[in-house]
Amino acid sequence: MGELKREVGLIPAVATAVGIVVSSSALLMLGQGFGLGGRAFVIAMVIAALVNLFVAFSFAELTGLLPVAGGINHYTLPAMGRTVGIFAVLAGYFLVSILSNASESTIAGTVIHDYFLPDIGVGPTFWALVMMAVLTVINLFGAKSFAYSQVFLAGTMIASMVILSCIGLFELGSGQPLKTNLTWDIAAGGGILSMLSIAFWLFVGLEFVCPLAEEVKEPQRFIPIAMISGIVIIFISDILFGFMAMKYMPLDKLASSTAPHVDAATAVMGRTGQIWIGIISLVATGSTLNTFVAAIPRMLYGMAKEGQFPRVFARLNRYGAPYVGVLLVFVITVMLLAFNDPDSVAMISTYVLSGCIGWMISYIIAHVDVLILRKKYPNAPRSFKVPGGPILPILSCIGLVIMIIMIHPDPVISRQVFLFAGASLALCAVWSVCWVKFVMKKPLFETVPLEQLRAKLEVMENEEEFDEAEESVTIV
Repeated sequence: MGELKREVGLIPAVATAVGIVVSSSALLMLGQGFGLGGRAFVIAMVIAALVNLFVAFSFAELTGLLPVAGGINHYTLPAMGRTVGIFAVLAGYFLVSILSNASESTIAGTVIHDYFLPDIGVGPTFWALVMMAVLTVINLFGAKSFAYSQVFLAGTMIASMVILSCIGLFELGSGQPLKTNLTWDIAAGGGILSMLSIAFWLFVGLEFVCPLAEEVKEPQRFIPIAMISGIVIIFISDILFGFMAMKYMPLDKLASSTAPHVDAATAVMGRTGQIWIGIISLVATGSTLNTFVAAIPRMLYGMAKEGQFPRVFARLNRYGAPYVGVLLVFVITVMLLAFNDPDSVAMISTYVLSGCIGWMISYIIAHVDVLILRKKYPNAPRSFKVPGGPILPILSCIGLVIMIIMIHPDPVISRQVFLFAGASLALCAVWSVCWVKFVMKKPLFETVPLEQLRAKLEVMENEEEFDEAEESVTIV
Protein backbone atom coordinates (compact mmCIF):
# COMPACT_ATOMS: atom_id res chain seq x y z
CA MET A 1 0.00 0.00 0.00
CA GLY A 2 1.09 3.65 0.38
CA GLU A 3 -0.14 7.21 0.56
CA LEU A 4 -1.28 9.51 -2.25
CA LYS A 5 0.83 12.63 -2.84
CA ARG A 6 -0.35 16.23 -3.22
CA GLU A 7 0.72 17.01 -6.77
CA VAL A 8 -2.42 18.52 -8.36
CA GLY A 9 -2.77 22.32 -8.56
CA LEU A 10 -5.77 24.60 -9.08
CA ILE A 11 -5.80 24.56 -12.90
CA PRO A 12 -5.82 20.73 -13.16
CA ALA A 13 -8.55 20.70 -10.48
CA VAL A 14 -10.71 23.07 -12.57
CA ALA A 15 -9.93 20.97 -15.66
CA THR A 16 -11.12 17.87 -13.79
CA ALA A 17 -14.42 19.52 -12.84
CA VAL A 18 -15.01 20.76 -16.39
CA GLY A 19 -13.68 17.66 -18.13
CA ILE A 20 -16.07 15.19 -16.50
CA VAL A 21 -19.10 17.33 -17.34
CA VAL A 22 -18.58 18.32 -20.98
CA SER A 23 -18.89 14.95 -22.71
CA SER A 24 -20.16 13.79 -26.08
CA SER A 25 -23.50 12.91 -24.52
CA ALA A 26 -23.66 16.38 -22.95
CA LEU A 27 -23.09 18.00 -26.36
CA LEU A 28 -25.89 15.86 -27.76
CA MET A 29 -28.24 16.81 -24.91
CA LEU A 30 -27.30 20.47 -25.32
CA GLY A 31 -28.37 20.47 -28.97
CA GLN A 32 -31.58 18.58 -28.27
CA GLY A 33 -32.45 20.87 -25.36
CA PHE A 34 -32.20 24.03 -27.45
CA GLY A 35 -34.01 22.26 -30.29
CA LEU A 36 -36.94 21.37 -28.02
CA GLY A 37 -37.16 24.61 -26.06
CA GLY A 38 -35.47 27.27 -28.14
CA ARG A 39 -34.33 30.21 -26.07
CA ALA A 40 -36.60 29.04 -23.22
CA PHE A 41 -34.16 26.19 -22.61
CA VAL A 42 -31.90 28.82 -21.03
CA ILE A 43 -34.38 28.99 -18.12
CA ALA A 44 -34.07 25.23 -17.60
CA MET A 45 -30.28 25.61 -17.77
CA VAL A 46 -30.33 28.32 -15.11
CA ILE A 47 -32.43 26.14 -12.77
CA ALA A 48 -30.22 23.09 -13.38
CA ALA A 49 -27.08 25.17 -12.87
CA LEU A 50 -28.42 26.46 -9.55
CA VAL A 51 -29.27 22.93 -8.37
CA ASN A 52 -25.75 21.80 -9.26
CA LEU A 53 -24.27 24.91 -7.64
CA PHE A 54 -26.04 23.97 -4.40
CA VAL A 55 -24.64 20.44 -4.81
CA ALA A 56 -21.16 21.94 -5.26
CA PHE A 57 -21.67 23.99 -2.07
CA SER A 58 -22.52 20.84 -0.09
CA PHE A 59 -19.55 18.92 -1.47
CA ALA A 60 -17.29 21.89 -0.76
CA GLU A 61 -18.37 21.93 2.88
CA LEU A 62 -17.94 18.16 3.19
CA THR A 63 -14.50 18.29 1.56
CA GLY A 64 -13.49 21.03 3.99
CA LEU A 65 -14.45 18.75 6.87
CA LEU A 66 -12.74 15.66 5.43
CA PRO A 67 -10.33 16.25 2.50
CA VAL A 68 -9.83 12.55 1.74
CA ALA A 69 -9.83 10.36 -1.37
CA GLY A 70 -12.95 8.40 -0.37
CA GLY A 71 -15.28 11.24 -1.35
CA ILE A 72 -18.96 10.70 -0.60
CA ASN A 73 -18.22 7.50 1.35
CA HIS A 74 -16.07 9.26 3.95
CA TYR A 75 -18.52 12.14 4.23
CA THR A 76 -21.34 9.68 4.96
CA LEU A 77 -19.47 7.61 7.58
CA PRO A 78 -19.98 10.09 10.46
CA ALA A 79 -23.47 11.06 9.25
CA MET A 80 -25.32 7.85 8.30
CA GLY A 81 -22.80 5.05 8.66
CA ARG A 82 -20.90 2.52 6.56
CA THR A 83 -23.80 0.90 4.69
CA VAL A 84 -25.13 4.16 3.27
CA GLY A 85 -21.57 5.32 2.50
CA ILE A 86 -20.74 2.21 0.49
CA PHE A 87 -24.10 2.39 -1.31
CA ALA A 88 -23.54 6.06 -2.22
CA VAL A 89 -20.21 5.29 -3.91
CA LEU A 90 -21.36 2.14 -5.70
CA ALA A 91 -24.71 3.55 -6.89
CA GLY A 92 -23.72 7.14 -7.53
CA TYR A 93 -20.22 6.72 -8.93
CA PHE A 94 -18.98 3.21 -9.65
CA LEU A 95 -22.21 2.28 -11.46
CA VAL A 96 -22.29 5.61 -13.31
CA SER A 97 -18.65 5.21 -14.30
CA ILE A 98 -18.91 1.79 -15.90
CA LEU A 99 -22.17 2.65 -17.69
CA SER A 100 -20.89 6.03 -18.90
CA ASN A 101 -17.51 4.64 -19.90
CA ALA A 102 -19.19 2.14 -22.22
CA SER A 103 -21.51 4.71 -23.79
CA GLU A 104 -18.96 7.55 -24.04
CA SER A 105 -16.20 5.37 -25.50
CA THR A 106 -18.71 4.00 -28.02
CA ILE A 107 -19.55 7.56 -29.11
CA ALA A 108 -15.83 8.30 -29.46
CA GLY A 109 -15.32 5.14 -31.49
CA THR A 110 -18.19 6.12 -33.77
CA VAL A 111 -16.70 9.59 -34.33
CA ILE A 112 -13.30 8.11 -35.26
CA HIS A 113 -14.90 5.55 -37.56
CA ASP A 114 -17.43 7.84 -39.29
CA TYR A 115 -15.50 11.10 -39.62
CA PHE A 116 -11.82 10.21 -39.68
CA LEU A 117 -11.09 6.56 -40.56
CA PRO A 118 -14.15 5.07 -42.28
CA ASP A 119 -12.13 2.85 -44.65
CA ILE A 120 -9.74 1.20 -42.20
CA GLY A 121 -11.86 -1.95 -41.90
CA VAL A 122 -12.46 -1.91 -38.13
CA GLY A 123 -15.64 -0.85 -36.35
CA PRO A 124 -16.35 1.77 -33.64
CA THR A 125 -15.93 -0.77 -30.83
CA PHE A 126 -12.26 -1.29 -31.75
CA TRP A 127 -11.52 2.43 -31.46
CA ALA A 128 -13.47 2.58 -28.19
CA LEU A 129 -11.18 -0.11 -26.80
CA VAL A 130 -8.08 1.72 -28.02
CA MET A 131 -9.16 4.95 -26.30
CA MET A 132 -9.89 3.14 -23.01
CA ALA A 133 -6.53 1.38 -23.17
CA VAL A 134 -4.62 4.66 -23.74
CA LEU A 135 -6.39 6.45 -20.86
CA THR A 136 -5.85 3.48 -18.57
CA VAL A 137 -2.10 3.56 -19.25
CA ILE A 138 -2.02 7.34 -18.63
CA ASN A 139 -3.68 6.91 -15.23
CA LEU A 140 -1.35 4.07 -14.24
CA PHE A 141 1.45 6.68 -14.25
CA GLY A 142 -0.16 8.59 -11.37
CA ALA A 143 -1.79 11.94 -10.62
CA LYS A 144 0.75 14.12 -12.45
CA SER A 145 0.18 12.22 -15.67
CA PHE A 146 -3.58 12.55 -15.22
CA ALA A 147 -3.34 16.28 -14.40
CA TYR A 148 -1.24 17.19 -17.44
CA SER A 149 -3.45 15.22 -19.83
CA GLN A 150 -6.63 16.65 -18.26
CA VAL A 151 -5.53 20.26 -18.62
CA PHE A 152 -4.76 19.63 -22.30
CA LEU A 153 -8.05 17.80 -23.00
CA ALA A 154 -10.37 20.16 -21.10
CA GLY A 155 -8.59 23.31 -22.29
CA THR A 156 -8.69 22.24 -25.93
CA MET A 157 -12.36 21.30 -25.68
CA ILE A 158 -13.63 24.52 -24.07
CA ALA A 159 -11.47 26.80 -26.23
CA SER A 160 -12.67 25.06 -29.41
CA MET A 161 -16.33 25.29 -28.37
CA VAL A 162 -16.06 29.02 -27.62
CA ILE A 163 -14.12 29.84 -30.81
CA LEU A 164 -16.47 27.83 -33.04
CA SER A 165 -19.49 29.46 -31.36
CA CYS A 166 -18.09 32.96 -31.89
CA ILE A 167 -17.36 32.21 -35.55
CA GLY A 168 -21.01 31.30 -35.99
CA LEU A 169 -22.51 34.09 -33.89
CA PHE A 170 -20.45 36.75 -35.69
CA GLU A 171 -21.13 35.10 -39.09
CA LEU A 172 -17.45 34.54 -39.89
CA GLY A 173 -17.91 31.05 -41.34
CA SER A 174 -19.00 29.83 -44.76
CA GLY A 175 -22.56 28.96 -43.70
CA GLN A 176 -25.62 31.16 -44.00
CA PRO A 177 -27.64 31.93 -40.84
CA LEU A 178 -31.43 31.46 -40.81
CA LYS A 179 -33.68 34.44 -41.37
CA THR A 180 -36.21 33.53 -38.65
CA ASN A 181 -36.50 35.29 -35.28
CA LEU A 182 -36.49 33.16 -32.13
CA THR A 183 -38.93 33.80 -29.26
CA TRP A 184 -38.89 32.96 -25.56
CA ASP A 185 -41.70 30.35 -25.64
CA ILE A 186 -41.78 28.83 -22.15
CA ALA A 187 -44.28 26.17 -23.26
CA ALA A 188 -41.92 24.93 -25.99
CA GLY A 189 -40.83 21.32 -25.71
CA GLY A 190 -43.60 20.56 -23.18
CA GLY A 191 -42.59 23.17 -20.61
CA ILE A 192 -39.57 24.02 -18.50
CA LEU A 193 -40.02 21.10 -16.07
CA SER A 194 -39.89 18.56 -18.91
CA MET A 195 -36.47 19.91 -19.93
CA LEU A 196 -34.89 19.99 -16.48
CA SER A 197 -33.39 16.50 -16.70
CA ILE A 198 -31.82 17.36 -20.06
CA ALA A 199 -30.39 20.58 -18.63
CA PHE A 200 -29.21 18.77 -15.49
CA TRP A 201 -27.02 16.45 -17.56
CA LEU A 202 -25.10 19.50 -18.82
CA PHE A 203 -23.65 20.14 -15.33
CA VAL A 204 -23.63 16.82 -13.49
CA GLY A 205 -20.30 15.50 -12.20
CA LEU A 206 -18.48 18.60 -10.98
CA GLU A 207 -17.82 16.95 -7.62
CA PHE A 208 -15.58 14.36 -9.28
CA VAL A 209 -12.70 16.60 -8.27
CA CYS A 210 -13.39 15.69 -4.60
CA PRO A 211 -11.85 12.16 -4.74
CA LEU A 212 -8.57 13.89 -5.67
CA ALA A 213 -8.62 15.63 -2.26
CA GLU A 214 -5.51 13.80 -1.04
CA GLU A 215 -3.63 14.84 -4.20
CA VAL A 216 -4.82 18.46 -4.57
CA LYS A 217 -2.29 20.83 -2.99
CA GLU A 218 -4.77 22.98 -1.04
CA PRO A 219 -8.02 20.98 -1.13
CA GLN A 220 -10.03 23.19 1.26
CA ARG A 221 -9.47 26.19 -1.05
CA PHE A 222 -8.92 24.72 -4.50
CA ILE A 223 -11.80 22.20 -4.62
CA PRO A 224 -14.64 24.73 -3.97
CA ILE A 225 -13.03 27.16 -6.44
CA ALA A 226 -12.71 24.38 -9.02
CA MET A 227 -16.37 23.33 -8.80
CA ILE A 228 -17.81 26.84 -8.85
CA SER A 229 -15.48 27.88 -11.69
CA GLY A 230 -16.52 24.76 -13.58
CA ILE A 231 -20.20 25.71 -13.45
CA VAL A 232 -19.48 29.21 -14.75
CA ILE A 233 -17.20 28.00 -17.56
CA ILE A 234 -19.65 25.31 -18.69
CA PHE A 235 -22.69 27.62 -18.53
CA ILE A 236 -21.04 30.30 -20.68
CA SER A 237 -19.63 27.90 -23.27
CA ASP A 238 -22.94 25.98 -23.52
CA ILE A 239 -24.98 29.18 -23.94
CA LEU A 240 -22.69 30.38 -26.74
CA PHE A 241 -22.81 27.02 -28.51
CA GLY A 242 -26.59 26.71 -28.13
CA PHE A 243 -27.33 30.14 -29.55
CA MET A 244 -24.92 29.50 -32.41
CA ALA A 245 -26.74 26.24 -33.21
CA MET A 246 -30.16 27.95 -33.19
CA LYS A 247 -28.87 30.66 -35.52
CA TYR A 248 -28.03 28.14 -38.26
CA MET A 249 -30.45 25.24 -37.77
CA PRO A 250 -34.27 25.00 -37.58
CA LEU A 251 -35.34 23.96 -34.09
CA ASP A 252 -37.21 20.85 -35.26
CA LYS A 253 -34.10 19.53 -37.03
CA LEU A 254 -31.94 20.41 -34.02
CA ALA A 255 -34.31 18.48 -31.74
CA SER A 256 -34.59 15.39 -33.96
CA SER A 257 -30.89 15.10 -34.84
CA THR A 258 -28.86 12.21 -33.39
CA ALA A 259 -25.77 14.45 -33.56
CA PRO A 260 -27.04 18.06 -33.29
CA HIS A 261 -23.62 19.45 -32.36
CA VAL A 262 -22.10 17.96 -35.53
CA ASP A 263 -24.96 19.24 -37.70
CA ALA A 264 -24.71 22.75 -36.24
CA ALA A 265 -20.94 22.95 -36.79
CA THR A 266 -21.41 21.71 -40.36
CA ALA A 267 -24.01 24.42 -40.96
CA VAL A 268 -21.54 27.07 -39.79
CA MET A 269 -18.32 25.95 -41.53
CA GLY A 270 -19.17 23.04 -43.82
CA ARG A 271 -16.77 20.07 -43.88
CA THR A 272 -14.21 22.06 -41.84
CA GLY A 273 -16.77 22.55 -39.08
CA GLN A 274 -17.72 18.88 -39.23
CA ILE A 275 -14.11 17.79 -38.72
CA TRP A 276 -13.58 20.38 -36.00
CA ILE A 277 -16.64 19.36 -33.97
CA GLY A 278 -15.66 15.74 -34.49
CA ILE A 279 -12.35 16.52 -32.81
CA ILE A 280 -14.14 18.43 -30.02
CA SER A 281 -16.49 15.50 -29.46
CA LEU A 282 -13.53 13.13 -29.35
CA VAL A 283 -11.62 15.33 -26.91
CA ALA A 284 -14.75 15.76 -24.75
CA THR A 285 -15.13 12.00 -24.50
CA GLY A 286 -11.44 11.55 -23.73
CA SER A 287 -11.66 14.19 -20.99
CA THR A 288 -14.72 12.55 -19.42
CA LEU A 289 -13.28 9.05 -19.55
CA ASN A 290 -9.94 10.31 -18.21
CA THR A 291 -11.69 11.75 -15.14
CA PHE A 292 -13.73 8.59 -14.55
CA VAL A 293 -10.65 6.38 -14.77
CA ALA A 294 -8.85 8.69 -12.31
CA ALA A 295 -11.61 9.33 -9.75
CA ILE A 296 -13.37 5.98 -9.30
CA PRO A 297 -10.21 4.04 -8.29
CA ARG A 298 -9.47 6.74 -5.69
CA MET A 299 -12.95 6.31 -4.20
CA LEU A 300 -12.36 2.55 -4.00
CA TYR A 301 -8.90 3.26 -2.54
CA GLY A 302 -10.45 5.36 0.23
CA MET A 303 -13.07 2.68 0.96
CA ALA A 304 -10.47 -0.11 1.01
CA LYS A 305 -8.38 1.77 3.58
CA GLU A 306 -11.46 1.82 5.84
CA GLY A 307 -12.11 -1.90 5.31
CA GLN A 308 -15.25 -1.15 3.27
CA PHE A 309 -13.93 -2.76 0.10
CA PRO A 310 -11.35 -5.50 -0.61
CA ARG A 311 -7.95 -4.41 0.71
CA VAL A 312 -6.27 -5.02 -2.61
CA PHE A 313 -7.83 -1.76 -3.88
CA ALA A 314 -5.70 0.20 -1.39
CA ARG A 315 -2.49 -0.82 -3.15
CA LEU A 316 -0.50 1.81 -5.05
CA ASN A 317 2.04 1.21 -7.78
CA ARG A 318 5.48 2.86 -7.99
CA TYR A 319 3.89 5.99 -9.50
CA GLY A 320 1.42 6.39 -6.62
CA ALA A 321 -1.61 5.28 -8.66
CA PRO A 322 -4.31 2.97 -7.21
CA TYR A 323 -3.68 0.55 -10.05
CA VAL A 324 -6.07 -2.24 -9.04
CA GLY A 325 -9.05 0.10 -9.26
CA VAL A 326 -7.81 1.54 -12.56
CA LEU A 327 -7.56 -1.95 -14.06
CA LEU A 328 -10.98 -2.95 -12.69
CA VAL A 329 -12.65 0.04 -14.38
CA PHE A 330 -10.93 -0.89 -17.65
CA VAL A 331 -11.90 -4.58 -17.48
CA ILE A 332 -15.59 -3.93 -16.72
CA THR A 333 -15.78 -1.31 -19.49
CA VAL A 334 -14.31 -3.80 -21.96
CA MET A 335 -16.90 -6.39 -20.89
CA LEU A 336 -19.75 -3.94 -21.51
CA LEU A 337 -18.28 -2.93 -24.87
CA ALA A 338 -18.25 -6.58 -25.91
CA PHE A 339 -22.05 -6.71 -25.57
CA ASN A 340 -22.73 -3.13 -26.65
CA ASP A 341 -24.38 -2.17 -29.95
CA PRO A 342 -22.65 1.00 -31.22
CA ASP A 343 -25.67 1.80 -33.41
CA SER A 344 -28.24 1.55 -30.58
CA VAL A 345 -29.04 5.05 -29.37
CA ALA A 346 -31.74 3.63 -27.07
CA MET A 347 -29.22 1.39 -25.29
CA ILE A 348 -26.80 4.27 -24.76
CA SER A 349 -29.62 6.53 -23.48
CA THR A 350 -30.79 3.85 -21.04
CA TYR A 351 -27.25 3.44 -19.70
CA VAL A 352 -26.78 7.19 -19.27
CA LEU A 353 -30.17 7.95 -17.68
CA SER A 354 -29.98 4.95 -15.34
CA GLY A 355 -26.61 6.14 -14.14
CA CYS A 356 -28.02 9.65 -13.83
CA ILE A 357 -30.61 8.43 -11.30
CA GLY A 358 -27.85 6.89 -9.19
CA TRP A 359 -25.93 10.15 -9.43
CA MET A 360 -28.93 12.17 -8.23
CA ILE A 361 -29.47 9.82 -5.29
CA SER A 362 -25.84 10.26 -4.23
CA TYR A 363 -26.34 14.05 -4.42
CA ILE A 364 -29.35 13.78 -2.11
CA ILE A 365 -27.22 11.71 0.30
CA ALA A 366 -24.54 14.45 0.22
CA HIS A 367 -27.10 17.12 1.13
CA VAL A 368 -28.43 14.97 3.98
CA ASP A 369 -24.84 14.47 5.16
CA VAL A 370 -24.39 18.23 5.39
CA LEU A 371 -27.59 18.66 7.42
CA ILE A 372 -26.78 15.80 9.81
CA LEU A 373 -23.16 16.83 10.36
CA ARG A 374 -24.23 20.42 11.00
CA LYS A 375 -26.48 19.06 13.78
CA LYS A 376 -24.00 16.52 15.21
CA TYR A 377 -20.83 18.61 14.90
CA PRO A 378 -21.83 22.30 14.92
CA ASN A 379 -18.40 23.45 16.13
CA ALA A 380 -16.25 21.33 13.82
CA PRO A 381 -13.86 23.50 11.74
CA ARG A 382 -15.20 24.09 8.23
CA SER A 383 -13.13 25.88 5.60
CA PHE A 384 -16.33 26.38 3.56
CA LYS A 385 -19.93 26.52 4.74
CA VAL A 386 -23.09 26.35 2.63
CA PRO A 387 -24.75 29.78 2.91
CA GLY A 388 -28.32 30.12 4.15
CA GLY A 389 -28.34 27.25 6.64
CA PRO A 390 -30.48 24.27 5.54
CA ILE A 391 -32.37 26.16 2.82
CA LEU A 392 -30.14 25.47 -0.19
CA PRO A 393 -29.61 21.72 0.49
CA ILE A 394 -33.36 21.24 0.95
CA LEU A 395 -34.20 23.17 -2.22
CA SER A 396 -31.65 21.14 -4.16
CA CYS A 397 -33.10 17.86 -2.83
CA ILE A 398 -36.57 18.90 -3.99
CA GLY A 399 -35.20 19.75 -7.43
CA LEU A 400 -33.36 16.42 -7.66
CA VAL A 401 -36.49 14.43 -6.74
CA ILE A 402 -38.47 16.27 -9.44
CA MET A 403 -35.76 15.47 -12.01
CA ILE A 404 -35.80 11.77 -11.06
CA ILE A 405 -39.58 11.61 -11.44
CA MET A 406 -39.43 13.40 -14.80
CA ILE A 407 -36.37 11.53 -16.07
CA HIS A 408 -37.72 11.33 -19.64
CA PRO A 409 -40.87 12.66 -21.35
CA ASP A 410 -41.50 9.31 -23.13
CA PRO A 411 -43.25 6.92 -20.65
CA VAL A 412 -41.91 3.83 -22.45
CA ILE A 413 -38.30 4.95 -22.12
CA SER A 414 -38.95 6.07 -18.53
CA ARG A 415 -40.15 2.57 -17.60
CA GLN A 416 -37.05 1.01 -19.15
CA VAL A 417 -34.78 3.43 -17.29
CA PHE A 418 -36.54 2.87 -13.95
CA LEU A 419 -36.39 -0.93 -14.37
CA PHE A 420 -32.69 -0.91 -15.24
CA ALA A 421 -31.84 1.65 -12.55
CA GLY A 422 -33.96 -0.17 -9.96
CA ALA A 423 -32.22 -3.48 -10.58
CA SER A 424 -28.77 -1.88 -10.50
CA LEU A 425 -29.49 0.09 -7.32
CA ALA A 426 -30.91 -3.02 -5.63
CA LEU A 427 -27.69 -4.90 -6.43
CA CYS A 428 -25.63 -2.06 -4.93
CA ALA A 429 -27.80 -2.08 -1.81
CA VAL A 430 -27.44 -5.86 -1.34
CA TRP A 431 -23.63 -5.66 -1.72
CA SER A 432 -23.45 -2.79 0.82
CA VAL A 433 -25.56 -4.61 3.43
CA CYS A 434 -23.76 -7.94 3.00
CA TRP A 435 -20.28 -6.39 3.14
CA VAL A 436 -20.97 -4.46 6.36
CA LYS A 437 -22.87 -7.28 8.09
CA PHE A 438 -20.87 -10.36 7.08
CA VAL A 439 -17.38 -9.10 6.13
CA MET A 440 -16.88 -6.10 8.41
CA LYS A 441 -19.22 -7.62 11.05
CA LYS A 442 -20.43 -4.16 12.04
CA PRO A 443 -23.91 -2.78 12.76
CA LEU A 444 -25.46 -1.65 9.47
CA PHE A 445 -25.98 1.99 10.44
CA GLU A 446 -23.27 2.50 13.04
CA THR A 447 -21.53 5.82 12.39
CA VAL A 448 -17.82 6.58 12.68
CA PRO A 449 -16.96 9.61 14.86
CA LEU A 450 -15.76 12.60 12.88
CA GLU A 451 -12.87 13.06 15.30
CA GLN A 452 -11.60 9.58 14.48
CA LEU A 453 -11.61 10.26 10.74
CA ARG A 454 -9.92 13.65 11.16
CA ALA A 455 -7.27 12.11 13.42
CA LYS A 456 -6.41 9.61 10.69
CA LEU A 457 -6.12 12.47 8.21
CA GLU A 458 -3.78 14.41 10.50
CA VAL A 459 -1.53 11.36 10.88
CA MET A 460 -1.39 10.98 7.09
CA GLU A 461 -0.52 14.67 6.62
CA ASN A 462 2.22 14.51 9.28
CA GLU A 463 3.71 11.44 7.60
CA GLU A 464 3.64 13.24 4.24
CA GLU A 465 5.41 16.30 5.72
CA PHE A 466 8.03 14.01 7.27
CA ASP A 467 8.60 12.22 3.92
CA GLU A 468 8.97 15.56 2.12
CA ALA A 469 11.47 16.84 4.73
CA GLU A 470 13.45 13.60 4.56
CA GLU A 471 13.46 13.85 0.76
CA SER A 472 14.82 17.43 0.85
CA VAL A 473 17.57 16.44 3.31
CA THR A 474 18.57 13.59 1.00
CA ILE A 475 18.79 15.98 -1.94
CA VAL A 476 20.95 18.43 0.05
